[in-house]
Amino acid sequence: MEREVVLLAHNIRSLWNVGSFFRTCDAFGVRKLFLTGYTATPPRREISKTAIGAEEFIPWEYNKDPTDVIKDLKSDGFDIVALELTDDAQKLLQFESSSKICLIVGHEVTGVPKELLDLCDSKVQIPMKGKKESLNVAVAAGVALYSITTNT
Repeated sequence: MEREVVLLAHNIRSLWNVGSFFRTCDAFGVRKLFLTGYTATPPRREISKTAIGAEEFIPWEYNKDPTDVIKDLKSDGFDIVALELTDDAQKLLQFESSSKICLIVGHEVTGVPKELLDLCDSKVQIPMKGKKESLNVAVAAGVALYSITTNT
């Protein structure tokens, strides 16, 4: 079963991370990238440098308020899944997903805000073995999207 996957990136500070999202969406067949909050949008030189042109053909949309996007996706049958370290987050490889998934990633330091976590159907985390116990948000999104799009 091939999944329909979209990515929602909320309050991402780094333009290079935004560019990386575009390339990662291309690599894993993500249908659409939603940029919300104060996340920057193309055209920006920094985004293009990292996206290497993927921002020209990956469908994307900007909405200041992510709750509107989430509610629309839920009404269209998407499961809303946050990539976040929470007490109730399941390990990514144990996550059993539906055929329509919206993966949410958040701010590089503070993560996905509680008001968005409250709208999620699930939370997943990438188990860490290192001392920092974290990954760059674009790298983490790539790991999660790989798992979600290949774990059928």
